[in-house]
Amino acid sequence: MPRPLEALIHLDALQHNLQRARDAAPDAQVWAVVKANAYGHGIERVYEGLRAADGFALLDIAEAERLRKLDWRGPILLLEGTFEARDLEWCSRLNLWHAVHHEAQIDWLAIHKTEWPHRVFLKMNTGMNRLGFRPEAFRNAWVRLSALTQVDEVSLMTHFSDADGPRGIERQWALFNAACADLPGERSLCNSAATLRHAASTQVRGDWVRPGIMLYGSSPDYPEHDATAWGLRPAMTLRSRIIGVQHIEAGETVGYGSRYTATQPTRIGVVACGYADGYPRHAPDGTPVLVDGVRVPMAGRVSMDMLSVDLSHAPNAGVGSEVTLWGEGPAVEGRPTLLSIDEVARHCGTLGYELMCAVSPRVAVSVVHPHGA
Repeated sequence: MPRPLEALIHLDALQHNLQRARDAAPDAQVWAVVKANAYGHGIERVYEGLRAADGFALLDIAEAERLRKLDWRGPILLLEGTFEARDLEWCSRLNLWHAVHHEAQIDWLAIHKTEWPHRVFLKMNTGMNRLGFRPEAFRNAWVRLSALTQVDEVSLMTHFSDADGPRGIERQWALFNAACADLPGERSLCNSAATLRHAASTQVRGDWVRPGIMLYGSSPDYPEHDATAWGLRPAMTLRSRIIGVQHIEAGETVGYGSRYTATQPTRIGVVACGYADGYPRHAPDGTPVLVDGVRVPMAGRVSMDMLSVDLSHAPNAGVGSEVTLWGEGPAVEGRPTLLSIDEVARHCGTLGYELMCAVSPRVAVSVVHPHGA
């Protein structure tokens, strides 16, 4: 039989989370952000779960081409725009909308020969300090773009750096609004955190919101709010099984470097999952894992193909027991169990984003369709 480690992609959770974005930003159109191969879930796998979106947003032309091959005929937005002049040929061929965030991209458009003018999203740098024109240069960029026959419509966008925390969005929104309040064009401002926390305001939510991480069931402001508090459901479950059990005495150690030392006689379960599968090698002792739906702590250093857990709280577990590394676990006494990817990530000193994007290609993946589909 194949190795028991697998990732499950839940289409019903994707549909549910997309609707949560719509509920949080009523009347706005929704970009489903599928960059980084849909945050590690796979564009082809998530497509059916997210195809009710108004458009897809991503980074790579190759990923955009994959969406077109899935028969998506709606808008696709390149969030970082074009990287060289010849990319505009692909934008024309695939009918891609694209961000403009520096002068060279305007120069390329000015010499581009196209039968159909392009839809562009002009980006303002309001304090994130990654991409975009500073507020004082934004209007001139808008004037240049608007004068080009190669451009059909100019939309306006920015990206909030602190929507998930106490600093909030007010300062950045004020800069954006002051620089372009009188300019025509649709607006797109809100990422996942801003969509959930601030998009009740019509001015903030604008015409398009750009949910990313929330679509996959991770909270953008964990630990202030977990996914359940936002009504989100995990789109990925990473699960395996126990493939071995060791009985060790007090004073014995587990794993490379002997990091874990038993303080009493302990049953150690060995799980088929390691850092070559994308599970973080630096996960500390105590990182939560579900075994047959029961919460147990990790014990010892993660190795390439295996990790170990303390089975003291799961006395009935043994070889073959189901292990949930994150996501939906098996029911216990008729109640579903859940291990948030955000909680696992926090123990590992990282974010749920990184864990879901890091799942290795060697992990088998299955798509779970909604009941009755």
